[in-house]
Amino acid sequence: MTTAADHSIVAPIVSAPPSSAWSVLPQEYAIPERAPSEAAAREYCRRLARSHYENFSVASWFLPERLRQHFFNVYAYCRISDDLGDEVGDSAAALQLLDQWESELNACYAGHPRHPVFVALADSVRKFEIPKHEFADLLTAFRQDQTITRYETFNDLLGYCRYSANPVGHLVLYVCGYRDAERQQLSDYTCTALQLANFWQDVSVDFAKARIYLPLEDLRRFGVSEEEIREEKNTSAFREMMRFEVARAREWFAQGMALVAKVDRALAIDIELFSRGGQEILNAIERQNYAVLGRRPAISKTQKLNLVACAALGKLLGKPLGKQKLGKQKQ
Repeated sequence: MTTAADHSIVAPIVSAPPSSAWSVLPQEYAIPERAPSEAAAREYCRRLARSHYENFSVASWFLPERLRQHFFNVYAYCRISDDLGDEVGDSAAALQLLDQWESELNACYAGHPRHPVFVALADSVRKFEIPKHEFADLLTAFRQDQTITRYETFNDLLGYCRYSANPVGHLVLYVCGYRDAERQQLSDYTCTALQLANFWQDVSVDFAKARIYLPLEDLRRFGVSEEEIREEKNTSAFREMMRFEVARAREWFAQGMALVAKVDRALAIDIELFSRGGQEILNAIERQNYAVLGRRPAISKTQKLNLVACAALGKLLGKPLGKQKLGKQKQ
């Protein structure tokens, strides 16, 4: 919790006049003329994490106090990086901003960043010896979104997930003290599964941005056209394709669950919480009989509360969430 004392040491962050590209984003995202104090930078990341993503605030309840600020720092980096790639509305401008953002990442590793995210993140990088490529890989994915809007095969889509999702899991592992390839591979299964669940949930949302993440080979296999997606026609062919995609995402979740037994209790609870949350998205798709076009499947507040309650109970009892099944729902 932030105290009055915390606020008293936060110096104002003076931003440079935003370029036309930065001006379409929240003003606080702009790179300042001069670096803030470390205390101000930490508060910036803490505030951003707590105000922009309710699930992060929930997950942070289960993290050790000594790690929370580092997770705030990592989240702030991921949040702004994602917005630079997704919220600008102009590919050329987004690429320009991503280049500037990567310059700040390089400055962070060189010891002279100006943006509060990187001022705070520098401490996390030093403490946990996080390789720069884990942060840079995310920018690769966000650049790719500006130029590639279709994926021919599922393997091509997995290649995108390698940069868009898997680095996040690696960053979490680094902060929690794990650096080995085995845990990273298991984390990749879960992070890729979460990315796939979000893609299947947001087919119409992504199409409005001129993007289709469903593999084109699958559209052809099931006889689904882009025109049907554009017109939001939940045909039987489209629903059968989505049934196939949901089952495939479940396989990736299943492969990643072994990580729960290979990390400490606090992280195990978080991993299971997010994994089960992703599986609940798949359950919501099934409850709609796979008709996701024009109607985004969502997890109800009751379902979210149940997940959090199970996680809290698991922490209290000193074990993961339990044996409740969140698999395929009956129609």
